[in-house]
Amino acid sequence: MIKRIVKMSFEYEKIEDFKKIFETNWQKIKSFDGCSHVELLQDTNNPSIFFTFSIWENEEAIENYKNSELFKNVWARTKILFNDKPMAWSLNQLLF
Repeated sequence: MIKRIVKMSFEYEKIEDFKKIFETNWQKIKSFDGCSHVELLQDTNNPSIFFTFSIWENEEAIENYKNSELFKNVWARTKILFNDKPMAWSLNQLLF
């Protein structure tokens, strides 16, 4: 199991546009083969910074998603709203 965190920073006036894109697509992402969980988080001190937290079966599932039409469509509409380079981490859970 892989836990994935993606940090994204948006132009303040584009936050609502991003939220609409995410809300429209999050169930589709969550239903993607190999994905068991997706959530959207917003920084408490800087409302322009968001994180997605997702849980995937393995790296292959993440790569399959990143090569899918769903990802390409969502990412194309999202990346034009950024005000900084996104960052992503794939993590293995050690203690729980």
